[in-house]
Amino acid sequence: MMSDSSHFLSTHVEALVFCSPTPIQIQEIQQCISELLDTEVPLEHIEEAINLLIEKYQSDDFAFQISYIGGGYQMLTKPKYQAIINIQLKQKSKKRLSNASLETLAVIAYKQPISKPEIEQIRGVGCDYAIQKLLEKELIEIKGKSEAVGRPLLYGTSAKLMDYLGINTLKDLPTPKDFSAEANEIGNQQ
Repeated sequence: MMSDSSHFLSTHVEALVFCSPTPIQIQEIQQCISELLDTEVPLEHIEEAINLLIEKYQSDDFAFQISYIGGGYQMLTKPKYQAIINIQLKQKSKKRLSNASLETLAVIAYKQPISKPEIEQIRGVGCDYAIQKLLEKELIEIKGKSEAVGRPLLYGTSAKLMDYLGINTLKDLPTPKDFSAEANEIGNQQ
């Protein structure tokens, strides 16, 4: 049976390994835990906790394991689950939008309702394909017809866009004041 201090150490090491986007070195784990406890935690205790976790995740109850890779520890899915992960990655890549579609979507989101000629005037290029893709993905929808010559269709964002962007309302979109000058600078003119 694991003591309370061993359990505390093990769960905190587990949290650090889990949250680290890259392999975390044992020294970094030791520094974090020592700072938390305000006392020097021996490296052997950290190694012991890691070894307990490695053993724990060897069980078939878990789809992932702790691996020593790149000079540190990282949680990785077990090789036998690679096929299902590849399917998910393939499906996600189908959901990605091209830069042209993203630019078109941004214009529609900020200027809606807006017609295709107005979008093309802002972007400076044709946008038939981008609009078609956005309609297929149900991120935009037809909102009516303009009173302008030829009565072009007006486009606006759909409710599905909120889910895609992870926002609740269009008011959650960043406003121009949210963009710093540096972030918008494409290159320095010499």
